[in-house]
Amino acid sequence: MTDDLRLRRGRGALGFSFFVQGVTFALLVTRIPAIQDRYGISDGLLPAFLAAVPVLAGAASIATEHLVRRVGPAAVLRWSQPLVLLALLGVGAGNTLWHAAAALGAFGLAVGALDASMNMLGVSLQRAYGRSIMLGFHAAYSLGGIVGASAAWAGAHWHLGLLTSYLPAVAVLLPLAFAGSRFYTDRNSTEPAPGREEEQQQEPRGFRPLLPLCLVMACAYIGDSTVSNWSAKYLQDVLGSSEQLATVPYNVYMVTTLLGRAVGDLGVRRFGAAAVVRAGTLLAAGGFAVVAAAPGAWAGMAGFTLLGLGLCVIVPQTFAAAGRLFPGSSDTAVARLNIFNYVGFLVGSPLVGALGDAWSYRGAMLVPAALVLVTLLHARSFGAEGARYGVPHEQPRVVDVGRGGHGV
Repeated sequence: MTDDLRLRRGRGALGFSFFVQGVTFALLVTRIPAIQDRYGISDGLLPAFLAAVPVLAGAASIATEHLVRRVGPAAVLRWSQPLVLLALLGVGAGNTLWHAAAALGAFGLAVGALDASMNMLGVSLQRAYGRSIMLGFHAAYSLGGIVGASAAWAGAHWHLGLLTSYLPAVAVLLPLAFAGSRFYTDRNSTEPAPGREEEQQQEPRGFRPLLPLCLVMACAYIGDSTVSNWSAKYLQDVLGSSEQLATVPYNVYMVTTLLGRAVGDLGVRRFGAAAVVRAGTLLAAGGFAVVAAAPGAWAGMAGFTLLGLGLCVIVPQTFAAAGRLFPGSSDTAVARLNIFNYVGFLVGSPLVGALGDAWSYRGAMLVPAALVLVTLLHARSFGAEGARYGVPHEQPRVVDVGRGGHGV
């Protein structure tokens, strides 16, 4: 197999992995009201259940930083994705509260390893290609989210049980994901390992060099977790929609993230990552404001549309920026940065819930709007004007890694 073909197959396999995770996560979060009803989880206890998942995922991401040094990110992803799918099935199959706790705990541990290893592979492939492709992987995730949210809508529409909704998806996706995993291409396959001196120089010592990006990641995921965990309840409880219609906002959100990410790489190559991230930040803050002021369900969905267009570019570019800052140890940088994915979820879910109970859910929507604006203060961390992809780093086609070049 030629190097170019291996890279193309690796890119396709990784894109499918992002797609599968999008389906899986959407099936979970859009049925939170149904999960709550099935297990009798009170509104007061629900934030604790939602918070446990990112706590465990963050711990797994820390462990993945060390694990990939032994087995590589491709091996971690190959085994963590089936575990995530089986944990989803466990959520739908249980009957008692401890069943839900065990299944969600397993989901959190597996998804932490999956998210870290997926983005490690994405960053290394982007460097091998020599141009911005990271948004394309996250676009595949958004497409999966659309499929998953649509399946969740169908389950709510036809009053299907959770297990009945989850089993067909797991039965189809699990063998396909495992079969595609043999084509994963990690950093060891796309570029020579850095020398000892280079690696020591580039190793991120603690979190300090990554702090601006960590803060951006956390604020972006506070916004994303607000949509994922509270959009259904917000439409149903605040804006008076039906249970069926309450599954739609997440779907709308994922459609707009797909559209934004589908063209986002072109925007990065033309205008630079910092400009794209600034524009996305302003759109996201505006979307939260529309949601907070919405008089009805359809106006609320218009706000979620703006949110999707804005937030969709921030997270992929944050991972990409970490890879550019530490090209010799991007796996370590991505694993540490990925922790703040879960910090955002850990803070966002209970924060919105607590503010909603103590104040109002409309007012609670203004808090993530303010936090996401913090990104504007750190936009320079995404690269100076002259350091953007395409000037001069972008290659016109896939590099020939067989000649020993880094591709950047």
